Amino acid sequence: MKKLLLLPAFLFFGCKKSSEGAAASGPIDERSTGRAAAALLSADTYTSLQVEVSYMPGYAPDAAALSQLHAFLQARLNKPGNISISTRAVPAATGTVLSVSDLSAIESAQRTGHSSGSTATIHILYTNGSYTEPGVLGVAYRGTSLALFGKKIHDNSGGLGQASRTKLEATVLEHEIGHLLGLVDIGSPMQTPHKDPGGLAHCNNSGCLMYY
Repeated sequence: MKKLLLLPAFLFFGCKKSSEGAAASGPIDERSTGRAAAALLSADTYTSLQVEVSYMPGYAPDAAALSQLHAFLQARLNKPGNISISTRAVPAATGTVLSVSDLSAIESAQRTGHSSGSTATIHILYTNGSYTEPGVLGVAYRGTSLALFGKKIHDNSGGLGQASRTKLEATVLEHEIGHLLGLVDIGSPMQTPHKDPGGLAHCNNSGCLMYY
């Protein structure tokens, strides 16, 4: 696997990795965060990857950010079949604060693609709510599941002294995908020691994608 790119220090953001109710083995969609890394990275079981993006009203994904995500995946995953990204609108969440249990319930109701045959599927949910912990922009919570908190991303991008929305959104996407790919040290072995002892699955290098 190629190393993740280092990014400018001004792109620090809040991230939360959770595996509430998930398993370490079994179907990759039901595994805990990082435990589907080998299946996602290699072509041994799945030769193609489908990324399904579900978004709530007002928080459609930035097209350029998704294009960057596609390039990011193409450069790091061995999927000779294909890597594709699709988007679809879903109803807004009724609550303004969302827990991992809430995200899982929404995903169960709205996710249409699941890993099977030769195709692995990642589900990304863009929500209209905030996470239960303030300051969090994204969360990876199962083997192939992650969520972005749209309002938080909009509020923290595009303004004076802020990163562009494309830059921030792409960074959050790549960071959370990094957790699904087993970073840091939760499914993919470290090539060099860089795990932050005080931050689960994050890097101690402030210029790294997996710093938080």
